[in-house]
Amino acid sequence: MPIIADHPQRYAIVNELHARPFPALEVPCHAVYLAIKEPLDAANRDRALDRAHLLSLLDRHGSVHPQPEATHFSGPIGKHALKWESHTEFVTYTAFGKGNSPRPFDPAEAEVFPEDWLAAAPGKRLVSLLIRVEYMPEEDAEILAKLEEWFVGESLAVSRVVDGAAIVACDFRIDPAGHMRCAVFVRPGTGARRVGRIVQRLCEVETYRSMSMLGLVRARSLSERLNSLDPRLSNLVTALDTAERRPEEALHDLLQISSELESLAVKYTFRFGATAAYEAIVTQRISVMREQRLEGRQTFAEFMMRRYDPAMRTVKSAEARLKAMADRATRAAELLRTRVDVERSAQNQMLLESMDRRADLQLRLQRTVEGLSVVAISYYAVSLAGYVAYPLANALGLSKEMTMVGLTPLVILAVWLMVRRLRHHFE
Repeated sequence: MPIIADHPQRYAIVNELHARPFPALEVPCHAVYLAIKEPLDAANRDRALDRAHLLSLLDRHGSVHPQPEATHFSGPIGKHALKWESHTEFVTYTAFGKGNSPRPFDPAEAEVFPEDWLAAAPGKRLVSLLIRVEYMPEEDAEILAKLEEWFVGESLAVSRVVDGAAIVACDFRIDPAGHMRCAVFVRPGTGARRVGRIVQRLCEVETYRSMSMLGLVRARSLSERLNSLDPRLSNLVTALDTAERRPEEALHDLLQISSELESLAVKYTFRFGATAAYEAIVTQRISVMREQRLEGRQTFAEFMMRRYDPAMRTVKSAEARLKAMADRATRAAELLRTRVDVERSAQNQMLLESMDRRADLQLRLQRTVEGLSVVAISYYAVSLAGYVAYPLANALGLSKEMTMVGLTPLVILAVWLMVRRLRHHFE
């Protein structure tokens, strides 16, 4: 009965609460409990297959069928009473039988679920639990003697529950037949409904404990992947303040790392969220049993603290590490962006200095051209002015040469003043 890995989905886990209590149980009795889960994408499984599997079991005993689209069902199957429930990621079957076999935890009790029927299940068995319910002996020593015979003492958890109404025990070990075993010793006079609720709590604790342990499998595989990404990210951040690596190369590597981290987050977020929800249910179910220590033996809460809590802390650590690395990649992207901006600012500064030099050169060339333009314009202006001034010069008895000599300074001055005025006007 292996622990199987689940394919992740990106949405929050639905809180798994049993709104439908177990039926009232008359002591002595026994219960056979199964939880079946599809290995991949269980939350999005075809639930019609679960219903078909249930109907095949009911048809073997000629029992009535549940309503269409029903998520729970109770009815007889032979000498047993069956309770079936469909949950977010799994389905559960519980068969209740009156009386107990002389042989404690007889594997024959589990034959209420035939092997060929189990082989045809749309999934794998996540939990297979045998629960034996009998009256509480008057002496605790007699109870402890039975527990020493039935269970492995190293991992045995036993306690009084529900204000002393019962004593529950389990060693959380799988026997050679593939079943986990729990014993319930009920104080005479305890109500049948209370007995049913105690059995229900045991089933829930084991189911959600097994479901939450799926997160540990995923956390270990995630840690291996993060161990390979962490040095790459650290080296990339360290090299950001050096000129050995081009920003384009660093950006390419950072995009690869960020893409893989985002892919891992998508892949593992659902499972880690589900694990946290299942862990909360396990803790709550144990707390409502109101445990009291029996003869110095460890309680269920102590067993979980020693064996279960470290696994859950490992899952939380892997989840926190993934988030921290994603944040580091984001900060690395910001640092890289800052480096690119600084380099770009330096390039812009150099470009502005070059533009200033070009503008200064253009100004000098413009002034040179202005000087040359004054000379050229003056040359033509003097010629035109000479033609105009010749008649007047003849009347005054001036020669052509003297007329040109007199006009040239005046024309040059006038042209220079005109060009200067135009330049100041445009400026």
